[in-house]
Amino acid sequence: MIALEGVSKWYGQFKVLDACSTRVEKGEVVVICGPSGSGKSTLIKTVNGLESFQQGRISVDGVSVGDPKINLARLCSRVGMVFQHFELFPHLSILDNLSLAQVKVLKRGKDEAREKGLRLLERVGLKTHAAKFPAQLSGGQQQRVAIARALSMDPVAMLFDEPTSALDPEMINEVLDVMTGLAREGMTMICVTHEMGFAKKVANRVIFMDGGAIVEDAGKEAFFGDPKSARAKEFLAKILH
Repeated sequence: MIALEGVSKWYGQFKVLDACSTRVEKGEVVVICGPSGSGKSTLIKTVNGLESFQQGRISVDGVSVGDPKINLARLCSRVGMVFQHFELFPHLSILDNLSLAQVKVLKRGKDEAREKGLRLLERVGLKTHAAKFPAQLSGGQQQRVAIARALSMDPVAMLFDEPTSALDPEMINEVLDVMTGLAREGMTMICVTHEMGFAKKVANRVIFMDGGAIVEDAGKEAFFGDPKSARAKEFLAKILH
């Protein structure tokens, strides 16, 4: 579903991604972890064209992301993205937040878009809040709306960029529960997160990054049981403790 081959990126003289290569199969859940500044968020943003890259190749469902002729808006709709800070439109109702891109990008009729939006809000437990505005919801509720909005575009894969890091501890589980449900339904997912409990429960593989490079790429049992690199062992010792 997703393939990265030797992907490198620079900000001026600083190399933020260093020859990153991995593959994500259809229905696979991959968790990316590592210290701050290791390139995790930048890496997943290259997958749907939100960040450019200077070397290497990325393909999503057979489409080359770096191809200048591709429709970037269409690609972004096929690869759903959930950010750390929700990114909802504050002046639109919750239902309108879910409907807008369906109408503008997918050219759905307004009634069809609203009907799909309501179904997805019900799926994340927020149908009764459809007429509210984002500021009237808690952080956890806003993040669940953001997930529903991404799903409204019928994505082939979902990317999560630290979706729980801006939430109060008691709101984290309500978002992780929605993500766990998606994983069990077979959604292809890449998640940048420090929630190791989620990784142990749901992930097929764990990628550990440091210094812009993929240091370790292993099944979750191997990663948590016996990571190969000393850096990954040090990271796990700190974060699990």
